[in-house]
Formats: sequence, C-alpha cells, structure tokens
Amino acid sequence: MEQNQPARKPHVKTSEQRQKIIDLQVDRPVRRLEMVLLRIYPRRMVYSEHYVGPVAAACGRDETGLVGLILWGDQIQRVQVGDIILLESGWCRERKGELVVSTGRNGRLNVLGR
Repeated sequence: MEQNQPARKPHVKTSEQRQKIIDLQVDRPVRRLEMVLLRIYPRRMVYSEHYVGPVAAACGRDETGLVGLILWGDQIQRVQVGDIILLESGWCRERKGELVVSTGRNGRLNVLGR
C-alpha cells in the first residue's frame, strides 16, 4: 500500500448495518433497528384470524427520533423500560400518522442491555 492512499474501511454488509428511526419507511422491512425502550403500555388480548394472544404497545427512540413498537406474546415479559433492544427482520407500518415497527411473525427482538 502506498503512503498517499487512505486506508480502506472494511466492507460491512447492508444487512448488518444499523438502521436508524429517521430512515424507516412505511411498508418497508426493518433490517436491524436498535433503540431504547421508553414506555410500555398495558397489554391486551387479541383474538384474530392470524393471532390469538397478548399484545402491548410501546415506544422507543434512538438518536434520530421516536417510533411506536408492537410487542407480541413473550416479548412483553422479556423487556422493560430502559432496555436497549434490537429488532431484526421486522416490518414498519403507519398508524394514525405515526410510524410503528414490529417483529411480525418472522423477526427477532433481543435485549442488548439494561
């Protein structure tokens, strides 16, 4: 390597890069979103054609903004306010003019720290 050439940064696959709330788009996948959980609303039971079980609304933030979050089933007990969570392979929708994200059926939600 010549001295005048800048060092190249290692290539990171897009699927491994952290997504930011400001970059979320309605009806587009959520690849890898990290956020701090700010609030969890009371859980409720849902009885629908596609899902029967507990659901709770929540909200989180990163350095670029706020977003609503839907927690399903055991996710409700696994998280608490103040947790840093990672949502992977989820979805983004719009509800009442605000963005909402969720793992849906195929995504994952992990607690990175408390």
